[in-house]
Parts: sequence; structure tokens; C-alpha cells
Amino acid sequence: MTKEENEKRLEYLKGIVRRLPEKPGSYQFYDEEHTIIYVGKAKNLKNRVSSYFHTEVDRFKTKVLVSKIHDISYTVVNTEEDALLLENSLIKKYNPRYNVLLKDGKTYPSICVTNEYLPRVFKTRTINKKGGTYFGPYSHVGSMYAILDLIKELYKPRTCRFPMTKEGVENGKYKVCLDYHIKRCNGPCTGKQSWESYQENIRQAREILKGNSRKVIRDLKVKMEQLAAELRFEEAEEVKQKYLALDGFVTRSEVVSHTIDNVDVFSITSDEKIAYINYIHVSNGSINQSFTIEYKKKMDETDEELLQLGIAELRERFKSQAKEIIVQQEIDLNMEGVVFTIPQRGDKKTLLDLSIMNGKQYKFDRLKQAEKLNPEQKQVRLMKELQEKLKLPTLPYQIECFDNSNISGSDAVAACVVFKKMKPSKSDYKRYNIKTVVGPDDYASMKEVVLRRYKRLIDEEQPLPDLIVADGGRGQMEVIREVIQDELKLDIPIAGLAKNDRHRTNELLYGFPPMTVALKTDSELFHVLTQLQDEVHRFAITFHREKRSKHALHSELDEIKGIGPKTRDELLRQLKSIKKIKESAVKELESFIGKAKATIVYNHFHGNEGQKE
Repeated sequence: MTKEENEKRLEYLKGIVRRLPEKPGSYQFYDEEHTIIYVGKAKNLKNRVSSYFHTEVDRFKTKVLVSKIHDISYTVVNTEEDALLLENSLIKKYNPRYNVLLKDGKTYPSICVTNEYLPRVFKTRTINKKGGTYFGPYSHVGSMYAILDLIKELYKPRTCRFPMTKEGVENGKYKVCLDYHIKRCNGPCTGKQSWESYQENIRQAREILKGNSRKVIRDLKVKMEQLAAELRFEEAEEVKQKYLALDGFVTRSEVVSHTIDNVDVFSITSDEKIAYINYIHVSNGSINQSFTIEYKKKMDETDEELLQLGIAELRERFKSQAKEIIVQQEIDLNMEGVVFTIPQRGDKKTLLDLSIMNGKQYKFDRLKQAEKLNPEQKQVRLMKELQEKLKLPTLPYQIECFDNSNISGSDAVAACVVFKKMKPSKSDYKRYNIKTVVGPDDYASMKEVVLRRYKRLIDEEQPLPDLIVADGGRGQMEVIREVIQDELKLDIPIAGLAKNDRHRTNELLYGFPPMTVALKTDSELFHVLTQLQDEVHRFAITFHREKRSKHALHSELDEIKGIGPKTRDELLRQLKSIKKIKESAVKELESFIGKAKATIVYNHFHGNEGQKE
């Protein structure tokens, strides 16, 4: 590989890394033949994968691995534990060259509830579905032992391995063991605990293992409060520990479930031009394939038509023979021996949600890539989104926002910032000294500035904005409306950015009377609007500080008759402050501004008292 080819390869890989999400997941590195050579997990995909390409990486093996990488793919999940399980599953399937070999064949442990007359609950690494129900696997072994201990403490399932039968219990064939005497078992083998009571305990234990533990938690909380009310604090503390252990436990991973085998999962995410179809394959309870393709729409293809096409193509590409396909919607597709499922809850619904999340993430990454190559694409997208949200007649190409600034009405100023194509246009910013308002009246100040701004634009035949945004709520919007619609007879849309009790912007208002617009506060569009608000606030505050500072420094010198700006500036340059000018003798002042002007300045501050030499 030549130097130019290697630089091109690295730039391609770094481009992928820059678009990676900051979410947990598993990443895969491919060689020149597109064979997986390494599988890893990450709490934060972007941070972890980017670390391979840092110039300060000095590990020889890492450098060798990076030199072999020609492509990168990834799968996002919801938790770090799921990323660990997914990594384990993919390593077993592909056995990548640069991953540690799993020579002992061990996997993560599960919890088994047997199908016996008196079921047992125990840890195992061997899966035999005929013998019982399996929950897990658990990547965090400590959590698994915690839930086992909790079940043993709460429900006391038997630990002996005798193959007990109904007839054996009724005929007194068994005897209690040590566990009964130390109160770790209630003796169902001898009838000291009824079969019905024991089965109820096992049923509740299954619910906990399934993750349906809310009722159990509520019951524990009631019991804890009851014991505390009866002043049985030691017993209440024991129940509290069980309550906290159960409440804080994550019962199982959403990525793996032993009840699902050889299943395909498909989902579609689409917009006007492109459809993204995500494919996940589950085998032996584990995800071992995740892939997303995109279709550019030529006509008005429906999601159902594109999903049918994607299912056929991806199953052929990955040679899938799965007899069940999980989808998010009804599709008119008949495949021999294949059942289509639209899950509403449970493990299959969790896998479908994971597929949808990966499809949306792929779409987001592709959008980011396109916008990086063509920055205007992002701006147009945001303008269209704002137009749709506010039902504006035209794209909001030019947006203007106003803000006032004063301290108890003194040095009152206002500012107007202009955004064009969702970006600051600083050459169009305007600053205003408030002329007609006395005292701290924000509404009157806003009215004056808006009137001056748009009356001038009309007189000069300058283009008017497509949207005005008030840095405030309903009151500011109404003042602007009175000027724009009632006085100037203009038809310019007006929106407002309102703050909550913590003085944080939390909603976009539009219309009269103003209504809250459905817009997520963590969305890209909302961030642009708050940037507009922050910018006008910054611009107004900066202007106000400049005016206040200038007023404080220069006001007293400006009042001296016979002293002009040139003399004033020279004194401030030499002596730095009004205080030092007051304390200076005439001779010192003469050295800067001459005898005549020095006498004027000195007499202004000291009246008729003798001049200091």
C-alpha cells in the first residue's frame, strides 16, 4: 500500500469515527476482504473507537491492528452490559483474528428454574430447555448471585438434588436436611410446607427473574412499613435490604433471551427520499448479525414495498433460513414456511425496538455525513423543520430577535441580532440607545426599538425578516405584535422563547393567543433557537456595559467647560482614572495639557482653594 493509499484509508476511517454515536454498543473492524478481524464493546462508541486512531498510541499490537482496518461497523444497544453480551456473541460466531480465543468454550451463566414436582432454582452454564426455564445470561456474575441469594432468602427453594415426586412426599419417603434446621428451607419434601405454597413461591421467583418485580417490590415496601410501625425495627431492616436489593437489580439483558432462536428482525425508517432497513438475526438466543441498507426512492414507494424488497435482499445476502420474521407492521408477503410476527411486548418487542433504534442511528449518521460534505443541507433542513412546526408561509431565511438591557432604567439600550440561513449574520446586527422611555420599562423600550427598526427598513425599502423571535414570553410577543400588525400593518410571523422558574428557556411559543409548539428541548432546532436568544442577550449586555463604562469614566470630565474630548482622553491616558486627576497638582496637569487647561481642570475639582504646585 502506497503512502497516498494509506492516508486515504485513514481519512475514510476517521470520517466514520467522527460520525459514531456517543452510546454503548459493539463495534467491528474489517480487513481488505471485508472479513471481521476484531470485535469490541464500548460504553461510548465514539470515544472508544477514536482511541485507536490517536497519534500517541504506542502499543505495537494496536498499531498492527489499525494498519489492517479497512472498514468499521457497529451496533448500538441501551446498556454497557448489553454491549458486553453482544461482543461475546459476535466473537463466538466470527472468531476474529485479533480477539482473545474462547478456548474453554465457557459462556455467561444463566439461572435455571427446573420443571420438577418441587422445582429448584440454581446457576448453570449448560442450557437444556427440556429440563426447565432459563433466565439470563448474566454478564455481571455478582448481580446474578445477588438475585439468587434474594430468591433463596425470600422463597427458600430446595437445594437438594433428589428427584422428588408427589408419591414420595405423600408416602414419607424423604427427610428434612440441614437447610430446614437452619431455616433455609421450609421442608416441602415432608409436607411441612404445602405444595401449593411452594409453587406460589416459585411463581413469584419466576416473575422476579422475568423482570416483573414491581408487585413484589410493593409488597416488600408495605411489609417494611408495617414492621416499622409495629416498632420491629430489626425485622424491618432485613426486609428493607431485600427491597433495596430487588429494586436495584437489573434482572436480565435485553440483547439475549434463551426463548428466541433462529429469528430475523426487520425494521424500516424512512423519509421523503430514502428508506433505511435494519436487519438483526438471532440464533440460540443471541444476536449474531446486525446490518442496515438504504434505498433511494425513485417513485412514491411505500414503506411496505421497500420492506418487502429489503427482506428478500438481506435474507439472500446473509443466507438466512429463519422460520420466523419479526416486523413492525403488516406486510403482504407470503414466504413458504415463514411466520411474520408483530410483537406488542416481551423479548421479541425488545428486539424490534433495538432494530428500530439501529435504523434511526444509521439514518442520523448518514445525514451527518451528507451535511458535513454540504453544510447548507443542514441549514435548509432546519429551516424546513421550523417552517413545518410554525406553519410558516415561507422558509424562515432571515430571523431577527430583540433584547433590552438597563440597570434601574439607566443607560438603557437594546439590540437586534439577525440570523440568515440559521446562522448569525453579524454585519446586520443593530444596537440602539433608548430615547423615549424614562425608567425601567422593558415593554415600552421594546416597542420603541421594534418601531424604529422596521419603519427604517420600510423607508429604505430593505427586505423584511421572515420571522421575528421575542426574547421572552407572551408579554414581549404582544408588544411586538402591536407594532408590526397594528401600527405598521405588516404581516411578519412572531414567535417567543419563554423561560421556566429557573430562568432556563424551555418552550417555543407561536400564534395569538400564543400556544406552545411541540419541540423537544434537546433537539437540534431548539439549540439553534436558544443560540439566537443567547446571542441577542450577549450583544445587548455587551453594548450596555460599554455604554455604562464609558459613562462612568468620562461623565465628570465631559461636564468641564473648556475641556474637549482630546484633552479628556489625554488626561485619562496619562493618569488612568478620575481619582488620580482630582489628586494631581497643577504643575503635573500642565505637563500633559498645558497651563490654561490645567488651571480649568484643577479649579473644577478644587474650587477657589489654593493651587498645589
